[in-house]
Amino acid sequence: MRFGSLTLESNLFLSPLAGYTNLPFRLVVREMGGVGLCTTDLVNARSLLERNPKALKLIETSPADRPLAVQLFGAVPEQMRDAALQLEALGVASVDINMGCPVRKVCRVGGGSAMMTELDKTSRLVKAMVDAVNIPVTAKMRLGWDDDNLTAPDLARVLEAVGVAAIFVHGRTRAQGFGGTVNLAGIRAVAQAVASIPVIGNGDVTTPQAARKMLAETGCAGVSVGRGAFYDPWIFQHTRHYLETGALLPEPDFEQRVQVMRRHLDLMVAVFGEEHGCRMFRKVAPWYAKRFGPSHEFNRRVVALSRRAEFEEILGHYRRWRAQFLDENGDLKPRFQPQPLVASFMRSPGATERNQIPVPRGPVEVW
Repeated sequence: MRFGSLTLESNLFLSPLAGYTNLPFRLVVREMGGVGLCTTDLVNARSLLERNPKALKLIETSPADRPLAVQLFGAVPEQMRDAALQLEALGVASVDINMGCPVRKVCRVGGGSAMMTELDKTSRLVKAMVDAVNIPVTAKMRLGWDDDNLTAPDLARVLEAVGVAAIFVHGRTRAQGFGGTVNLAGIRAVAQAVASIPVIGNGDVTTPQAARKMLAETGCAGVSVGRGAFYDPWIFQHTRHYLETGALLPEPDFEQRVQVMRRHLDLMVAVFGEEHGCRMFRKVAPWYAKRFGPSHEFNRRVVALSRRAEFEEILGHYRRWRAQFLDENGDLKPRFQPQPLVASFMRSPGATERNQIPVPRGPVEVW
């Protein structure tokens, strides 16, 4: 996979997920294998230039976290340009411009999805960034503001003309938020609108099969995964294997999931300190538990986690409690196994959204 001067090992990407795609999670995903490029949480360009500690923490990285893209949001051309220059000087592999975030705080200052409503203004901002740096500049967008304003194909053409190296497109409008159905035809229209740059599809990719369907039906060059990766960090490894061989790898068992969850916690403590890392992990652990079978007893305790040693106590208690749902071989009895997820664009007509991944909490909902 290539865009601009960047060569990647696969056409699978980790999408930005505000509050979640921090350094510990990126390292977990990379250790699983299969991902070509990881992107940080969205970062305010002005805050980065002001060296705001929270902004600097969002772009924290390590030698194992390569190649890395940083996603910027903002609407002031000079700030976006200077932030891109700063990131290039720090050794970042690529800069991604957020044109897809639907939340009010980002849109009301002219960033995120609001950038899709003023194409001339947006193209001038992007051109200044492209001209200033030597690393690839990419853009992440939605299909448009709403169903009556599907501007993504026009915007993609404009951005290609000013030198953007790749387009990431979420197959929903700003008005949809994270609900409704991903529009594969809309992604296909964006892929067909550009002449030579790659278009990367995004939205509801929760399984290798969903990734293959998106690639086949949209003609996009790659797939970017957000919530699906948080639900299942193995998705990149399994998807790459499936795309290359047509065979599905076996699902990780309970002990493998626990091992990765423990690794994630250790990284959180190493990066954020024990107290803050454990507090942040309170919203992470229940996502791993979604694949454990009955997990309410684990979740009830882990959401009060305050120290690393306490996690092992919670886990030991949960193992004993979970034993009642196991058969003589130590496997979950069929009626207690978690239901498989179905991407919105793969559900049968009339099916409910019960088996879709919920939108993770924080910090988006308080923006």
